[in-house]
Amino acid sequence: MDAFINKIPELFPSTIGNGYLLKEIRVSKKLNIPTRRIIIDGVSYTIRPSFVMPYHTALSDNVEKALFLRKFDVPFLDLNPEYSPKSVNTDGWKATMNAWTSLFPWIFVICCFLHVFIKVRDRSSKKYKELFDVVGNKIWNCYEAATKASFSQRVRRLYEWTKVIKDVPDVILKPIEKLKKNLSCYSKAYDLPGCHRTSNMVDRLMQRMDRHLFSTFYFHGSLEAAELSIRGWALIQNFAPCNPTTIKKHDGWRCPAEWINKSRYHENWLQNLLSSASMRGFKHSPPNPL
Repeated sequence: MDAFINKIPELFPSTIGNGYLLKEIRVSKKLNIPTRRIIIDGVSYTIRPSFVMPYHTALSDNVEKALFLRKFDVPFLDLNPEYSPKSVNTDGWKATMNAWTSLFPWIFVICCFLHVFIKVRDRSSKKYKELFDVVGNKIWNCYEAATKASFSQRVRRLYEWTKVIKDVPDVILKPIEKLKKNLSCYSKAYDLPGCHRTSNMVDRLMQRMDRHLFSTFYFHGSLEAAELSIRGWALIQNFAPCNPTTIKKHDGWRCPAEWINKSRYHENWLQNLLSSASMRGFKHSPPNPL
């Protein structure tokens, strides 16, 4: 116990420094595995081995590979209740914007510039290929503007250009008109250096989530079951190992959880997940202390 407390103190209650008393040893009826109980400041805790799944339903090694397969269909550390992002990049859907401003009233909601290009590309790249090649370059020329004033000027010039060119189809004209109309929603990114101007990083994760939901026939049953399903999916995405190329790119760290923390508790990814989540991300007493 003392060796583990010294090595990984974050997995124990913060009051472990005051000392602890050995209580009793309980034996699991399901797996016949003994588990130690200790007392810290009058509160009883169970020291659960990471090679055993919660509620002693199975051994981690027995279910690790099956859970890893679930990866292919957002937090486990201390949460900061005062956290409030300065900006968020979204598509133009009002419901999404309203949700963010409801959660964080002072947040800057920045429209995703990539969605402007995608709208034009998906509707015109085949039928109006030559015109699309020209328009696409002009759209990205706007994006690459170095200053807010330059960006606004390039967007206006792009809009004026579409009016000069004859017979510009609506599938190209309408998105550019909308870009000009909502110019402030895109140009505010220049007031927040380093913020994301496109939502492609989120889109990649959402595509995985969409495939997962499709494979599980979306939300059948209760809302509680649906929430647990998504939370379980997110945990596996955060802890299951990535492909060898990605692992090499991140200096041997295997998953997003390890990229962030630069550490792992166990070489088995499932035991690492169980250890990381053992305190549920908070430093407080168990919900039902004995």
